[in-house]
Amino acid sequence: MLLRSVGISDVGRRRKVNEDSYMLDDTLGLYIVADGVGGQAKGEVASAQAVEEAHGFVQGGHGAIRQYIDSPSKEGLSALRRLLESAIQSACYMVFGLAELDPQHRGMSTTMSALLVIDGIAIVAQVGDSRVYRLRRGSAQQLTEDHTLVNYKLKRGMITAEQAKHSRGKNVITRAVGHRDYVQVDTLACNVHPEDRFLLCSDGLHTYLNDSEVSELLAAGDLDAVARSLVDLANRRGGKDNITALVVEALPIPDEP
Repeated sequence: MLLRSVGISDVGRRRKVNEDSYMLDDTLGLYIVADGVGGQAKGEVASAQAVEEAHGFVQGGHGAIRQYIDSPSKEGLSALRRLLESAIQSACYMVFGLAELDPQHRGMSTTMSALLVIDGIAIVAQVGDSRVYRLRRGSAQQLTEDHTLVNYKLKRGMITAEQAKHSRGKNVITRAVGHRDYVQVDTLACNVHPEDRFLLCSDGLHTYLNDSEVSELLAAGDLDAVARSLVDLANRRGGKDNITALVVEALPIPDEP
């Protein structure tokens, strides 16, 4: 399959600094969205440095990717999951180290949602409350789990789904890259079909959307139009936070003439 992607990041209507970062690499099949935490502690530095470090780490593991492409196996798939997990762990260690070296950066950290698409499979890695969705045949599915205090309480039956919608502290995250020198990373593997689309986004976008709207908007038009419509919608509904939307599409390789 061929991969195409478009990314847009917007400061929103309330913030002065955009602390979101993202990267897209169609050749490598790697996509990342990061939402920096820290404000005056330079959340934008944390997100940008984390994205750069994770990208470089996966590039350095190209051998594992090539081996899986040449000879797919369960062991090779596990190696790819470890590669993406290790990339985020490396970013975590690096961001934490930078903060330790500079008192002005103490407390900076970032969320990270990463997608690696290789030969019909996708690896997703997650820390924090940015998200990855997959759209297939008009229906979107959230592939990641939010690492937030509200979601923690909801999973354990401490609050109801209705209470969660109106709970204070909805943006309090329970995991972040760089808060400490290690973070637990969730990973999963799923298949990829031709014409699947993926959305990676920060909470400045998904806060304003429900599942049915994600399905409708992600399917509507070309990638540039989709990304722009998502960001514009978040701004129309308040734009309280930075907004990042990265849209990825898997396409069948055209037959040789």
